[in-house]
Amino acid sequence: MRKILVFGNSGSGKSTLAKELKHSENLAHLDLDELAWQQSNPPQRAPLENSLSAINEFAQKNDSWVIEGCYSDLLELAVEQANEIIYLNLPVHECISNARNRPWEAHKYESKEAQDENLEMLLSWIEDYDTRTDVFSKASHQKLYNCFTGKKTMVTTNARDT
Repeated sequence: MRKILVFGNSGSGKSTLAKELKHSENLAHLDLDELAWQQSNPPQRAPLENSLSAINEFAQKNDSWVIEGCYSDLLELAVEQANEIIYLNLPVHECISNARNRPWEAHKYESKEAQDENLEMLLSWIEDYDTRTDVFSKASHQKLYNCFTGKKTMVTTNARDT
């Protein structure tokens, strides 16, 4: 039973890897973006207790799973139930390239055009990964990785073995 957390910067390939694992290993999949935010304008983070409840419900309903996201505070709620982590610690320039080339995320945006309207903000966000000090930062992801005592993998490039 694999119980995997996948995390890293925006554009690092978290969703792509999680979906590959979902399909290749028949794992249940949870994207933390789906529970991290309230339906409000402007968007606001959901209370942590609501997210914890949703994470626990997901983990209890599924024997094997992959949870992905960039939210260290939410990942920390799930880490005790995980037996493996994968940290996508790609260089910022690779994350920016991935973000520029990402397909339309229909579960997040009403259209590709709406997604592209947000691109410059996203690229700026990605660029600040190394210097931010919030729960989305490289420092918070590195801390999560360093403290984990189970199986862990750090990926540092988009290149994959074939």
